[in-house]
Amino acid sequence: MSNNTIGSYKAYQTLSSPSGASLAYHRTPGSSSNSLPGIIFFPGFMSDMNGEKALAIEDFAQEHGQPCVRFDYFGHGHSSGNFTDGHIGIWAKDALAVLDELTEGPQLLVGSSMGGWLMLLTAMARPERIAGLIGIAAAPDFTEDLLKEELTPEQLEEVEGKGFTLIPSDFGNDHIYTRALFDEGRKHLVLRDKIAVNCPVRLLHGLKDDVVPWHTAISIQEKLLGTDVKIILVKNGDHRLSAAPDLECLIDTLATLVQRL
Repeated sequence: MSNNTIGSYKAYQTLSSPSGASLAYHRTPGSSSNSLPGIIFFPGFMSDMNGEKALAIEDFAQEHGQPCVRFDYFGHGHSSGNFTDGHIGIWAKDALAVLDELTEGPQLLVGSSMGGWLMLLTAMARPERIAGLIGIAAAPDFTEDLLKEELTPEQLEEVEGKGFTLIPSDFGNDHIYTRALFDEGRKHLVLRDKIAVNCPVRLLHGLKDDVVPWHTAISIQEKLLGTDVKIILVKNGDHRLSAAPDLECLIDTLATLVQRL
């Protein structure tokens, strides 16, 4: 592991992933007298660990003496690797490496958008380590259920022919969708069968989300085996759920779940 500092960001360290990449992460320790679960934040597609939601969650964890880890997937943020070489399979292994190598005891996973898919895959792979889940506009199976409807036939042909297509994004960087993203996505679908997760789950979703429909949260709830599942719909919330009232709702949800645990 190594230490690095980028601009005004806090120092981060790196973890060698199963793929051989260096995953950037920031870990804050918990209080030695605190038995509350740790928190891991899973960012979204082409997002990183320095977003507003990740930092708000880290601030909450520090205030309550809980361990917290935020990290960048292969090809994202400050982690090594080319983004176009990444896919759901690699990023799922990254998430497991973070859980296995950087944390101890029960963990509360918070996943944003694609991070909600990876959060579910992680919980299914390590059920004994998971205390609870919070999805923020969670987007499991988005490569199969959303992208194929969003992209034009010409763009889908481009994916097959060139191996990728480039789509302008309202959130900054243009989105690159590769053939490997679709192919690997089909190998990791979770909404086709029951999701073997029994821990408490909270699903936040904005009613004005024009990227991932809010009824996706209902689909997740229906597939989860556990019964302690609640959906929180945010009337004016968009896909990012990063406005001040949205962050307040997220932290309130986190605080309530932590208290329950």
